[in-house]
Amino acid sequence: MSTCCNDPTEPVKLDPRDLRREQRLHGDLLRDLFTEDPEKLMLKQLQSANTYLRELAALRAYYDSVRKQAITMLDNHSASTLERIIETEKNAEIVNLAKQQLQQNPG
Repeated sequence: MSTCCNDPTEPVKLDPRDLRREQRLHGDLLRDLFTEDPEKLMLKQLQSANTYLRELAALRAYYDSVRKQAITMLDNHSASTLERIIETEKNAEIVNLAKQQLQQNPG
């Protein structure tokens, strides 16, 4: 039997280097979570976050600085999130930032 193709019934073989890298990243994140300022940690993690997490941070993050940074990172694919912020937010500064971001990235 030839081994030319991937067999979907075979378990995926994990490269030990990938596992060690993920364990190290997870360990670093946990260490930072317990030892650093949570606001700074969130701002740092926001840089590598995907669009869903950025939208979530823009809507619900505890720290206003994290919300503001997340809003500035959103693009035209997140227009509905920006509109939701404009409609529901009570903080005028965040509303103005969302309006500005929506105008900069018309969808």
